Amino acid sequence: MRILGIDPGIAIVGYGVIDKEGNRYKTVAYDAVTTRAHTPLEERLESVYNGINEIIKTYKPDAMSIEELFFNNNAKTALTVGQARGVIILAAVQNHLPVYEYTPLQVKQALTGYGRASKGQIQQMMKSMLGLAQIPKPDDVADALAIAVCHGNSMRFNSIKQFGGLVL
Repeated sequence: MRILGIDPGIAIVGYGVIDKEGNRYKTVAYDAVTTRAHTPLEERLESVYNGINEIIKTYKPDAMSIEELFFNNNAKTALTVGQARGVIILAAVQNHLPVYEYTPLQVKQALTGYGRASKGQIQQMMKSMLGLAQIPKPDDVADALAIAVCHGNSMRFNSIKQFGGLVL
């Protein structure tokens, strides 16, 4: 199974594509879709949409896993990231790709067994688990790989939220 993991944002959208065969993972690709500051929001959203659409068409994943929106104290940032998540999910649905979402706590728990693991622990786990020479940068890319692996580890559970008209 090929899984596309997404760490959503408006400036940086981390993505990681992995193949899961049995209990083993193989890294296919990872990078970030970036947008320029001071560019109108609608142009940034279009860039995110086009970037994710291209990734889906290039790597042909079987599923997309995306981090659930974590609301902090900055409502404006949360709204903007929510809009980016919307165009990312739209790209997936238009490509008939099922989308699964996970909270940061679920990702940490799936990878380390501890829901309060540090960002550094998650990054080291990705480097080790995927046999990478170094920790992927920026942090959003390592997070996207972690979200993809989380889905791979969670596929056996039935309580997964999914978009795309299949299961909610």
